[in-house]
Amino acid sequence: MKQEQNNNNYVVIMAGGVGSRFWPMSSEEKPKQFLDILGCGRTLLQMTYDRFTSVCPSDHVYIVTAKKYADIVHEQLPEVPVGNVLLEPCRRNTAPCIAYVSWVIKSKNNNANIVIAASDHFIADTQSFVNSINSCLKFTSETDSIVTLGIKPRHPETGYGYIEADLSYSSPTNNNIYRVDSFKEKPDLEIAKQYVKENNYFWNSGIFIWNVNTIINAFRVYQPSLSKLFEDLRPFYGTEREQELIDEIYPQCENISVDYAIMEKADEIYVYPASFGWSDLGTWSSLKAHVEQDSHGNACIGNNISLFETSDCIIHTTQERQVVIQGLNGYIVSEKDGVLLICKLSEEQRIKLFHD
Repeated sequence: MKQEQNNNNYVVIMAGGVGSRFWPMSSEEKPKQFLDILGCGRTLLQMTYDRFTSVCPSDHVYIVTAKKYADIVHEQLPEVPVGNVLLEPCRRNTAPCIAYVSWVIKSKNNNANIVIAASDHFIADTQSFVNSINSCLKFTSETDSIVTLGIKPRHPETGYGYIEADLSYSSPTNNNIYRVDSFKEKPDLEIAKQYVKENNYFWNSGIFIWNVNTIINAFRVYQPSLSKLFEDLRPFYGTEREQELIDEIYPQCENISVDYAIMEKADEIYVYPASFGWSDLGTWSSLKAHVEQDSHGNACIGNNISLFETSDCIIHTTQERQVVIQGLNGYIVSEKDGVLLICKLSEEQRIKLFHD
C-alpha cells in the first residue's frame, strides 16, 4: 500500500521568483533560490529538493521556472528529468504556474497527489516536515479536499498572511486537519498580536497539497477562462509542440495568485497546523534568525570574519578572504562580485531603492 501511494505522489517546486530583496547577494540573473545563502554547501532550491527525496522519486518532481533559469535548474538538479522542468515565458503569478503543471501531471497520472512548494523556504526540522506532508498526502488521496500547511506563529509577524482555522471542527479521517474559516491579508502589528493571542490563526506557508483531479476541477469551476487555456493543450503535453504552445498562451493568462484564484473561493479547504521551524527567508532579518549566532547576536556566513565591539549584525561575505568589522550594531554587511552593502537592519526595506 505504501509503495502504491508513493507512486502517486508528485512534488512541484516553484522556482521563478527574482528575489531582489537580498541584493547584492542575489540578483535577477541569479535569485536567492539558486544561491547557498545559508553557507551549508547547498542552494535553497537544492535543499527544497532534498527535503522531498523520501516523498516521491526524482522523476515525479517538477520544477516550474522562468525560461532564463532553465540552465541553472538543470545544473543544480541533474536528478530531475529535463522534461520535468517547465518553462514560463513570462511571469503570471502562481495560479497559471500551478494550472500548467497540474494539467501536465494529469496527462501522466490521473491519480496523482501533489505537493506545491516554493523553492526558497527554510525548514529547520526536515523529518517533522516530511511527516506533515505524508499525513496530508494520505488525506488528499482519500478526499476531494485541498490542504494548506499552516505554521503556528512564534511571534506577531506582519510579513505573512494568516489562516483562520475552525479548531472545533477537525476532519473525521485526520484529527490534525481543520476546516479553514478564512484567509487574512498581511496584518498590522496590533492585529498580528491579536491573531497570536486567539490561538486559531496560523501563518500561511503557501505550501499546498491536493489530488490532481481536485485542483483541476477547482480551476474549471472558479477560473474557467484560465482552465480552458490549459485544457485545450491536453493533446500536446509531453510533445515537441508543448513549449511553443505554452509560449503562445501564457501571456493571455491573468496575473493572479492561487490564493485569490482558488483558495479563497473553494469550499473544501483545510489547514494542517505545524511547527517545523519554517520561514520564507524573505528578509535579511529572517535569514539572521535561522543562522547560528554568537554571544553578541551576530550571524556570520563566510570565512575568516573577525568582529570587534559588534552586535546584532548579519555578515554575508563568502567571496572575501578576510573581513574585519568593528563598532557596528544592528547592521547588514554583504558583498558579491565587487559590490559591498552596509545597511541598518531596521532599514532593510529600502535596499531595493539603493540599487534600482
